[in-house]
Amino acid sequence: MQRTVTVNPSRIAGVKRCADQMIANESFCGIAWQFSHAHEVLESGQSGWLDTPGGTRLPEDALYRIYSMTKPIVSVLALQLIEAGVLRLSDPVARFLPKFSNMAVLHSGGVERPAQTPMCIEHLLTHRAGLSYDFLSHCDVAPKYQSVDLVERADRTLQDFVQTVSDFPLAFEPGTQWRYSVATDVLARVLEVASAMALPELLTERIFTPCGMDETRFYVPENQQHRVAALYGSRQLGEVAQLPTQPQRLTPLNVDDSHPLNAPDIFVRGGHGLYSTVQDYQKFLPVLMTGLTTSGERLLSPLMLDAMWEDRIPSHQQPLVIGDIPLPGYGWNLTGRVLANPGEALSLTLPSEGGWSGAASTYFFVHRDSGLNGIVMTQYIGSMIPLADDLRSAFLQALEF
Repeated sequence: MQRTVTVNPSRIAGVKRCADQMIANESFCGIAWQFSHAHEVLESGQSGWLDTPGGTRLPEDALYRIYSMTKPIVSVLALQLIEAGVLRLSDPVARFLPKFSNMAVLHSGGVERPAQTPMCIEHLLTHRAGLSYDFLSHCDVAPKYQSVDLVERADRTLQDFVQTVSDFPLAFEPGTQWRYSVATDVLARVLEVASAMALPELLTERIFTPCGMDETRFYVPENQQHRVAALYGSRQLGEVAQLPTQPQRLTPLNVDDSHPLNAPDIFVRGGHGLYSTVQDYQKFLPVLMTGLTTSGERLLSPLMLDAMWEDRIPSHQQPLVIGDIPLPGYGWNLTGRVLANPGEALSLTLPSEGGWSGAASTYFFVHRDSGLNGIVMTQYIGSMIPLADDLRSAFLQALEF
């Protein structure tokens, strides 16, 4: 049963103060946020600019590249197909993608040995498949991805992207480690093969249309491109992430080659690629909390929802780390992070809170028990400023239960 929540009017102003200060420091160009309880918006707003500091004010309906916030949507789609009997968590990936049937594992010294464990659907959903990402430090497979500009080239179809992934060895034996990766891209291709439908059509039919998400897609129509927020950053998506040595600066970033505005016939991914707005993505969050859309249509059963939220990462594979960035206290469920050990959290949050973020510093959280949820949108790749944690904390400290 959800708790009654009220907002302290004098304390909730801290959300906007926090955002305004980051804009004044020129750490970000524009920031938008929306925090809700169930279907009631408790706090929302925008600060800063759509394009350049001092230019066009950030509008309420700005469009953002949400990068890895694509992953939870594709993961929910996978759970729907599991409930429909189209695939199972235990299914080997090779059942749908035969090239994954004879994978090798890269060991120290560059030695490759045949994988002993088949990669399965559950491994893809939990990032324990043995795959990696171009930008990860301390991973011997990442440079191999970089050598073909795996995530930097949007001119590959999803099928070609996954085919390229299968050409390289695994970073570890499936199931033995957690490593953030292109696993959701591979999952997306599995869903296409299993359903005999293209990913955009699957998402539209099973998630976007039921949820009323009419502005979330892999492209932006030409007549709406003026609403896309400008992107800044310290590195390209596929470049190795490094701890910064200089203060964060607003350096414009051109991502036309890796994240085009309008290439719907080619640019489709499972792990990134969607554009969305604060209001449109908000319509997806009730599905993660209740399995229902805002109109009451059931997309996931109650039992599947419970199974989805369980932390699936064994304690010996924690703490989770992305490159050099730890995620203290968090495990991973079938759609994203979940706070499994609240005593390890380093910012104000809620036990069992979950959600995920995107490479351009977009972020969302949901909390099933209380019905609280929130979204933060900006556009900066490589930021080391904990914008999402700070705004979430500013919101939560204003609540009375």
